[in-house]
Amino acid sequence: MNIRKLILQGEGTTLDFKKTINNYEKIAKSLVAFANNKGGQLLIGVADDGSIKGVKSEEEERYMITKSAHQFCKPAIEPEFEEIYIDNKLVLVAKIAQSDTKPHYALDENKKWWVYFRVNDKSILASKIIVDVLKKENTHSGQLIKYTEQERMLLKFLDEEGRITLKQFSKLTKISNQKAQKILVSFILADLIQPNSSEKEEYFTMTTPK
Repeated sequence: MNIRKLILQGEGTTLDFKKTINNYEKIAKSLVAFANNKGGQLLIGVADDGSIKGVKSEEEERYMITKSAHQFCKPAIEPEFEEIYIDNKLVLVAKIAQSDTKPHYALDENKKWWVYFRVNDKSILASKIIVDVLKKENTHSGQLIKYTEQERMLLKFLDEEGRITLKQFSKLTKISNQKAQKILVSFILADLIQPNSSEKEEYFTMTTPK
C-alpha cells in the first residue's frame, strides 16, 4: 500500500484520518458509515490536514477500534488492521469492508442506535430514504424500471435543474411523500441517482458515470 499517495488524496468517501482514537461512539459512527457505503479505511496517526503524527500505542488504538466495532456497532463489524511505518512513525490502518448485512447502527452517547452513511468526507446521519435503500440493497436484484409519467418528470427535472429534493419531487408530480420516496429509492438502487447531503437538506442528483 502506498500510504503517502493515499494521504495525498485527502479524506473522502472511502478514507478518513484520525490523529488518535479517544471516543468509542465517534469511531463507531465512522465504522458504520463505511460499512453502509462502499467500505473504507481509517488512518490512525494522521491529522485532518494529512500530516503524519504517528500513534503512541498501537495496541491501545487497535483495542479501542475493535471494541467499538464489536460493542458500539450492530450488527458487529470486523475491521482488518495493517501497520505502516513512515519516517519512523507508525500509522495504523483499519480497513472496513462494504457490508452485506446493511444497515449497520452506531450507539451514541445517549445510548440510542442510529444509521450513518458516508457522503464525501463526512459520516452523516442517514435519512429515512437512505435507510430504506440500505435495507433493500440486500434483497435487490436488478429489476427493470418501467418509467411512469412521474419518473419521466423526475429525470427531465434533474436534466434541467441538476438536483431535486423529496419535497420538490412530491410537489412537481403531485404525489404523496411516501410514493415519491419509493420512486427515489428505486432510482438509487438502480444507480440512476445518488443522495447528497448539505447542512440544510438532503437532495438527489444524477449518478456521475464511472
